[in-house]
Amino acid sequence: MTARPLLLALLGGLLAGPALANPHRLDDSQSHTVPPNVQMQWRPVAKSRSDVGGMEAWLVVNVRIDTHDWIGRSGRVYMVLPRDETSTIEAVWTTRGRLLGGRLVSGERALVYAGQIPGATLQDQFQVRLRSGADWQSNTRRLNFHFEFDAD
Repeated sequence: MTARPLLLALLGGLLAGPALANPHRLDDSQSHTVPPNVQMQWRPVAKSRSDVGGMEAWLVVNVRIDTHDWIGRSGRVYMVLPRDETSTIEAVWTTRGRLLGGRLVSGERALVYAGQIPGATLQDQFQVRLRSGADWQSNTRRLNFHFEFDAD
């Protein structure tokens, strides 16, 4: 095989990789936040120029993800935060250990589980800090986090 067909084959394989990812939205309707409604508060402005202030809230999320359709399958579960219409939102969380802690910004997804799905549900408790810029303009806004499964 000459260099050009080999290069084209490798390039085709790289391009096909993302196309093979087939995320399946998981039912997390049994998850709930504590408290059920959270008020964003102004963060104190720090003396450093890198901190421009903004809004912040802390909450607990009791996560319960329905995985019964995927028992025994290997893959990855991601938490997804769709892009917000006005503000960039950052979520940082820790867990009690079943799922992975992490960070994501609106418009991204973050890995929370990798491996074989062990049972009908994945459950954990997240301690979440939400932050937005000073452009947060609403007293009421719903953040539409959800979970996706990419099977191996």
